[in-house]
Amino acid sequence: MTRVFVEAAELTAAVGEHLGYSHWLRLDQERVNTFADATGDHQWIHVDPARAALGPYGTTLAHGYLTLALLPVLVGSVVQYEGWATRLNYGLDKVRFPAPLLVGSDVRAGAELTGAHAVPNGIQVSLRVTAQSRRNGEIASRPALVADTLTLLVA
Repeated sequence: MTRVFVEAAELTAAVGEHLGYSHWLRLDQERVNTFADATGDHQWIHVDPARAALGPYGTTLAHGYLTLALLPVLVGSVVQYEGWATRLNYGLDKVRFPAPLLVGSDVRAGAELTGAHAVPNGIQVSLRVTAQSRRNGEIASRPALVADTLTLLVA
């Protein structure tokens, strides 16, 4: 269920709350290959299934930055900011990739609202986003990504 915020007071009241989890998204080789083409990162661990099958994980891995790039679509199914005309990605405070995300896995994001502060042109929202992976129905013990994201909401 998507959490919808319409005004700043709702955001500040919800600081510290876990807002929920996104839908699961299947991470397939085609998406990884497309990301490799877009970024020029064609390292074999990402794009060569035959070679990766002999490697340390037995399959190809998603780029860490691909996992990061999926956050807008994943987090967008968790939280919406309807009370503001403009929503801007303001940046990141910290990003870590604790565990690999294997191609063929499903990924979802959980979001915790860690801050909501008034700034001169709106409100800055901080989320702690944790991306989990699931393979063969089993959720991995360590997250594929933990990121502190910053969003600027402008009236």
